[in-house]
Amino acid sequence: MAINLLPDNPAAWTYRSWDDLMSIPREEREKLQLEAVRISFRRLRDRIPALKKLADRQGVEAIDRIEDVLPVCFDHRVLKNYPIQIIENRDFPKLTAWLGKLTAHDLTRVDLTGLTTIEEWLGRLEAFGMLVTYSSGTTGKLSFVPRSLDEFGPWKFHFYNVNKASGGVDHWTTKLPTFFPGYRGGYQTMLKMMSMFNMEMAGGPEHYYTLYDTHIPADLMALSGRLQSAEDKGEIASLGLDPALLEQRQKMLEQGRRREQDMEAWFGRLIEQFKGQRVKIGGTFSDLYRVARAGMDKGIKCEFAPGSVLQGGGGMKGYKDAPDDWEDQVKNFFGIERMGNQYGFSECIGNAPLCDAGYFHLPPYSVPLLMDADGNALPREGVQKGRLVLVDPIPQSYWGGFTSGDEVTIHWDEDCPCGWQSPRVGKTIRRFAESEGGDDKITCAGSQQAYNEFMEFVAGDG
Repeated sequence: MAINLLPDNPAAWTYRSWDDLMSIPREEREKLQLEAVRISFRRLRDRIPALKKLADRQGVEAIDRIEDVLPVCFDHRVLKNYPIQIIENRDFPKLTAWLGKLTAHDLTRVDLTGLTTIEEWLGRLEAFGMLVTYSSGTTGKLSFVPRSLDEFGPWKFHFYNVNKASGGVDHWTTKLPTFFPGYRGGYQTMLKMMSMFNMEMAGGPEHYYTLYDTHIPADLMALSGRLQSAEDKGEIASLGLDPALLEQRQKMLEQGRRREQDMEAWFGRLIEQFKGQRVKIGGTFSDLYRVARAGMDKGIKCEFAPGSVLQGGGGMKGYKDAPDDWEDQVKNFFGIERMGNQYGFSECIGNAPLCDAGYFHLPPYSVPLLMDADGNALPREGVQKGRLVLVDPIPQSYWGGFTSGDEVTIHWDEDCPCGWQSPRVGKTIRRFAESEGGDDKITCAGSQQAYNEFMEFVAGDG
């Protein structure tokens, strides 16, 4: 049955079932997406200082064709385009002013008195109504995503929807004890999602099992490079950090050194405790393979009940020389027929689940485009390879158009054997920064000078 969606409320699209969203005919979907992006840009253009600056310099007043959005899509690095001294000096007025350029909310109303850590700053923003999370990349500098409670509802509904699509379980009605081989919480995007959504999916905190019961302080992530450098020089005391934070850093460093052994022992206890029960297992594929390999070497095999779920991600990063059949080994060890997998990035709500045919399918509220090396739009037909640009029309707090650092192959024709109708991304995904010596040289659409001035505006005091 055809569904009717309103272009001025894409947040409500997430409330529909995944199968409904994957059955929208292409012509109808693309018309709906264009109108939703057009409305989102019109609403936010003059309310978000960074977007207004870029749109003014690029001369973009409205979106008439979907390709018109490319010159006003943010380089994904804009979310960490602040002077590092702001973090090192814990200058929260300047950090808040910088973030204020990227959101439609008036952050001058946030009370900053008494703040001494980045963790406290993020907590103060949350008390104000923001849901700011961070991610870290190869540079070690944190990217801050300026979401707010405006996005909480659709973010949650998408999370439930995409987990059902990739894992086959409806967590609105079925609560499963959940194992996650990481920390219990923090403001890192994935950890925040786990504490907000995954814990509820498990049936409450008492059914959510993590390798470590502590949270990761944002300060340790933000200052990791500076801390290591200071420690090497014997100058760590000069940083003026809370001794409790330094003590936690030492504890986490020790955990890191013995993590593999801790993980094996932790999983071993859960395997025995939950024998014969349905469970949900999460983590990076490299971690899950390490556990499976160690268990198989000891002659152990899980005996969870049929219908258990495994949700992984992150590929085999950090694991060298993984065998070609590592996926089969993981499934055999855990006794699970299906491994859920998803592709996406922190800036956009709508990540894509992997279908049975081996493709990541984008939901209608993740509008994809591809650019060539010169920043030109590639045709949205057939099979194309290029730099992925995603436009998320859901956010009301921030602009959802981002140029990624990923080279992907998109299949535009709706002929996937799985039956889902949407643009689909192949499993081979290349990070430009990793293949170009750590430096991702993005050529933007529109005027490069205008874009450079925009990045300077975001980073500076103007």
